Amino acid sequence: MAGAYQALLNLTSPVAGAPPFRSRKHTFTTPHLSFSGNRSFGATRSNSLLPRELRSVTRTLVIRNSANPAQEFQGNDGPNQPPQVFASTFLASAKPLLNFVGSNFLPLALISGVTLGLINPSLGCLAHKYHVAKFSTCGIFLISGLTLRSEEVGAAVAAWPVGLYGLASILLLTPLFSKIILLIHLQPQEFVTGLALFCCMPTTLSSGVALTRLAGGNSALALAMTVLSSLFGILIVPFSISKLIAGGVGASLPADQLFRSLILTLLTPLIFGKVLRESFKGVADFCDSNRKLLSCVNAILLSLVPWIQVSRSRSLLLMVKLEVFLVAVVMGAVLHLTLLGFNALSIQILCGISGGNKSIFANKENSSALLLVASQKTLPVLVAVVDQLGGSFGESGLLVLPCVAAHLNQIIMDSFFVSFWNKKKQSLGDNKSA
Repeated sequence: MAGAYQALLNLTSPVAGAPPFRSRKHTFTTPHLSFSGNRSFGATRSNSLLPRELRSVTRTLVIRNSANPAQEFQGNDGPNQPPQVFASTFLASAKPLLNFVGSNFLPLALISGVTLGLINPSLGCLAHKYHVAKFSTCGIFLISGLTLRSEEVGAAVAAWPVGLYGLASILLLTPLFSKIILLIHLQPQEFVTGLALFCCMPTTLSSGVALTRLAGGNSALALAMTVLSSLFGILIVPFSISKLIAGGVGASLPADQLFRSLILTLLTPLIFGKVLRESFKGVADFCDSNRKLLSCVNAILLSLVPWIQVSRSRSLLLMVKLEVFLVAVVMGAVLHLTLLGFNALSIQILCGISGGNKSIFANKENSSALLLVASQKTLPVLVAVVDQLGGSFGESGLLVLPCVAAHLNQIIMDSFFVSFWNKKKQSLGDNKSA
């Protein structure tokens, strides 16, 4: 009897040495057995019948088992899965959708903004009343300054030939396509004239920089081309309109007002963000470690512009025949593809005459910045120009409407191009690592 009792103590006591065997699911819980299936079984023997040492051991084992519910028995007819298991299952099933949203966040945000503007334009009109678009542009350039590394500024300075060609393409070469657009006959004729005016505009104030950053391009170079083309455009755009579109009729711009607006919405937040980054190391560390989050914020801020423009133009859009407006939309898309093709061909030619693969134009970061920024045209400057022209070229709303569509086209199309480039780079990186 004493030998059997000692053997039982050696089996259950944690200090008596290693047990002869290990069991995962069995415990000596004589007072009460608990199952996760909401069943309880009383012990068939009274605890008082066991020796005192064994009672203390089994009581310890019961407490240890109850403190870890994951090791309890679970019957087939037990309750539903625990919340942790359900959450992990849900996340696993939703992972493909989350990956798709993450890789296509910008185009989805833009499409959502356009859809919201069509469904409920009152919110967009209210946002326009309180100048939300200007605040969004300021936010984009503030983020650009916060994330702008000093070495990127050096890379932009080193790529000055690329930036110089970009300015020439934006302000001098791409406006020439307005002569081709004017050869098209479409009613109302303001649609054609509006797209011709759109060709003469400088590059977009925010989307080119945001897309360049998402594409992994030279964002400092994109910033430089954006700011300089916008400032120089105040002087050059009136000349381009009078020579290419108005047939010698003078066109005036509110130069002082536009200049002050560009300084406040572009340069000031950009410089302020850069000063914050250089002054506080914690700010720089936070921005560098949260670049993906800041890119999503950039995309949301960028989507506010088409949301507001569509909301403002919805009533006018309903007055135009659908087939005519669709033709104007297609014309805007073709125009953007033409500008992309022209700049891509120009980059290849410049690479060929300046050193081939060793050319500064062959650098992927520089070429992507040049291609994206030089192929886009800005809408806010066009609106300011049309307001100053009055009725010289036709109804102002009809002049702006196809440009709104073209503006949306170029941003949405380029966002899909950037997503495609990123996926291609990721697949190439995976192949190299494999």
